Amino acid sequence: MGRIFETRKTTMFARWNKMAKIFTRISKDIAIAVKAGGPSPDNNPALRRAFQNARAANMPKDKVEAAIKRASGQDAKDYEVVLYEGFAPHGIAVLVETATDNVVRTVANIRMHFKDWGGNMGNSGSVAYMFQRMGVFRLAPEGLDLEALELELIDHGLQEMGEGTGEKGEKQIIIRCAFNDFGQLQAAIEAKGIHPISSESEYIAQTPIELPEDKAKEVLELVDALEQDEDVQRVFHNLA
Repeated sequence: MGRIFETRKTTMFARWNKMAKIFTRISKDIAIAVKAGGPSPDNNPALRRAFQNARAANMPKDKVEAAIKRASGQDAKDYEVVLYEGFAPHGIAVLVETATDNVVRTVANIRMHFKDWGGNMGNSGSVAYMFQRMGVFRLAPEGLDLEALELELIDHGLQEMGEGTGEKGEKQIIIRCAFNDFGQLQAAIEAKGIHPISSESEYIAQTPIELPEDKAKEVLELVDALEQDEDVQRVFHNLA
């Protein structure tokens, strides 16, 4: 088991609405999962993943239940997942995953953020080839026999397993698989009674780029602006 190299996904800037933004993102994940697979987590792996992420974020139970109710109702918003591509300052590649009920609004806002922070929005395919979409699970290491776990999960799609840290510096075990094996690996982890800290699909940069701190700050200012947009779910980039 090695140390997984993670590009910076969060910025060095304080977000005034960070918790509210996380809850909004998870609520949209729940809505998308319910629309695709129904409101029962027993038969909906994507919904179970959303619930895991809600627990990890300490999202109140009433907010989770309200999100399910809204998603199951006749007036539920029909979110479309759209991926936008572009370049931050200094040639850093950026992928922006959105969940929107108004594509015209969203594309205009994403283009504005790139322009305002010194980047430029690209066409479809302009940077996506620099990333690999993978299933990513984060586990608390306490009580785990990591060598045995790694050997067992290889048969269920495990490609990479290593050490990482959470936002507060806490140790985590990071497990990655091909996106097509996401459900299979999730089932194997659940069968062992392990409750992941989070389960996400992520776009992993294949060739991370290092920049001096002053230039990295310019990139992360754009990332921060994008992440605060109401339609943005996640932002990925190849800044090391």
